[in-house]
Amino acid sequence: MISYKVRINTIRKRELAKDKNGKARYSYQVRWTVEREEFTKTFTTSALADSYRSSLLKAARDGEGFDTKSGLPTSMVEAEPEKVATWLEFAADYVDMKWKGLAARSRETTVESLAAMLPALVDDLPGQPDMRTMRQTLRRWYLPPAARKSDAPEPPPVNWKALHWLRRASLPVTAIKDAATARAVLDAMLLTMDGTPGKANTVLRRRRVVGNVMKYAVEVGHLDDDPFKRITWTPPKASKRLDRRRVPNPAQITELLTAISYVGSWERGRGRRLVAFFACMYYAMMRPEEVIALRVSDCHLPDKGWGLLTLEKATPTAGKAWTDSGKLHDEKGLKQRAEDEIRPVPIPPVLVAYLKEHIREFSTKNSDGRVFGNERGGRIVASTYSRVWREARPFAMTPDRVDSLMAAVPYDLRHAGVSLGLRSTRDPALIAERAGHSVEIMMSTYAWVLDDQDKIANKAIEDALGGDSHA
Repeated sequence: MISYKVRINTIRKRELAKDKNGKARYSYQVRWTVEREEFTKTFTTSALADSYRSSLLKAARDGEGFDTKSGLPTSMVEAEPEKVATWLEFAADYVDMKWKGLAARSRETTVESLAAMLPALVDDLPGQPDMRTMRQTLRRWYLPPAARKSDAPEPPPVNWKALHWLRRASLPVTAIKDAATARAVLDAMLLTMDGTPGKANTVLRRRRVVGNVMKYAVEVGHLDDDPFKRITWTPPKASKRLDRRRVPNPAQITELLTAISYVGSWERGRGRRLVAFFACMYYAMMRPEEVIALRVSDCHLPDKGWGLLTLEKATPTAGKAWTDSGKLHDEKGLKQRAEDEIRPVPIPPVLVAYLKEHIREFSTKNSDGRVFGNERGGRIVASTYSRVWREARPFAMTPDRVDSLMAAVPYDLRHAGVSLGLRSTRDPALIAERAGHSVEIMMSTYAWVLDDQDKIANKAIEDALGGDSHA
């Protein structure tokens, strides 16, 4: 596509580094926009940059059209040799292609996976930044689409230098055909920014992302096949089974909810306004993002007996960089449900009482009808409820339990609620429906809950033998 909406900007001079004699080295970047899309070309001398900028200005003054893909005037497109896409460029194309169809947290996962991958696909050039700087630069200042817009904030000098180095050092996409290079990419998935081994679940998420990137490279013609298929690489094992040491019993849950109410001053109610929040995670087996989205109109709370929550939305805390709205929370449907599908969850009288008390005291401050909010009526964020949880645990547990896995994080309340439901009903399909799981995930994660058949059988045999009188 040809456009005449062109703007040639001033040359940007940036300090790269100082040589051994203390003399500064600079780069000179020519910048221009076509249809508001920014293009750049970097030179080592100001004379070269001036000459290139003058060519662009002359073409614009002569009324030449500019190619929206390359950013060049038509007279320069033919003269410009065909360029092989680098991994840095292709990763940005992949992010742009996927962005609109991804939820906020999936966007973050995609960007972080690519930020782990790209430093393994660079040439050995002088001035290479450290791993943490490269990954932070890619994550914050290059891969998100907003970071590449012409009006995006300027990166700090250390990140600008890192990005300049990555642009020069990034290998062509075809370089991954080499088996050693492909293996280096997979090995990079194993490490955190500090070079220490990452968690198995994180590694597996990254592996899925880079696998999809390879499929896209084949789809658009950069690669003939998936280079990972030609090498043997074993990912770490991630246990799907929940560690039963994390799961508190009903009595411990009661103590924890009581302790929550004592966090902070009574007047401000920092802990008290979260008691029913955590109770929903246990008694209704809800995810935190589902509790945040719960509205008063979703709650049927009778004077006696069981109540009902009609869950419709989830608002996970995602971060402003990943949401379309620029807000901390992402608005989405329920997990593992169609966009407009609801999930009715019956709730026991104890949770009915918790919710009634909370709505009476706190929910009137939330102008949009939500049950839960912070002191100013805004939405609760993960850092807030996690901090209250950490402060409450020492009040509810003995010293030896505080440092244990028992109820280490708020999400363990949901695990405890699902475990209790399975033990009580022995009906995985029913509990999976209430918790918003598939039966397959339910059984692979909580199979241990139903593993007590041996104890039941042993007790029946023991009773038939007359107890332990012959022991």
